[in-house]
Amino acid sequence: MSFRIRPLGESDRALAEVLWSSHWGGLTMVSGGREHHVDALAGFLAEDEQTGHALGLLTYLTDHEERTIELISLNSLDEGRGVGTALVCGVQALAAERGQRLSLFTTNDNLPAARFHLRRGFRRVAVHKDAVTRARALKPAIPEVGLDGEPLRDEWEWEWVPGGSELSGRE
Repeated sequence: MSFRIRPLGESDRALAEVLWSSHWGGLTMVSGGREHHVDALAGFLAEDEQTGHALGLLTYLTDHEERTIELISLNSLDEGRGVGTALVCGVQALAAERGQRLSLFTTNDNLPAARFHLRRGFRRVAVHKDAVTRARALKPAIPEVGLDGEPLRDEWEWEWVPGGSELSGRE
């Protein structure tokens, strides 16, 4: 199956809202102590070239002051086929074009995501202890327990820098 990556358009919003609600428990996400309304964010959509069916979605937020793009959500509906990688490559290309670093947060239980991002050139630059615990004040639907029964407590912060040779100094 072949697919294409394109910017998320206004006509994609209804589909995206269903995806976000089913995968993230609503239209808000919390990362870095901030609440994000994913339905208002820019993003990329992966779709089957032949059928046009959605195969994945990525959203991001640009912070021009900090020269950073923060990856907010990533969903692959066809895992193991390169959809997630293609979406991340799309936002990495955007960051490189703009000369910006790319950041993201994962929860402490999400080891598959940690491995995924490590393989795509990201480095873990910080551990924010009890960040998920505090995030529940903004989004009470965040569960207490995550993958493999791990308590959800901390956020791991990751970054990718175009060229990969420098870090932001957040070690």
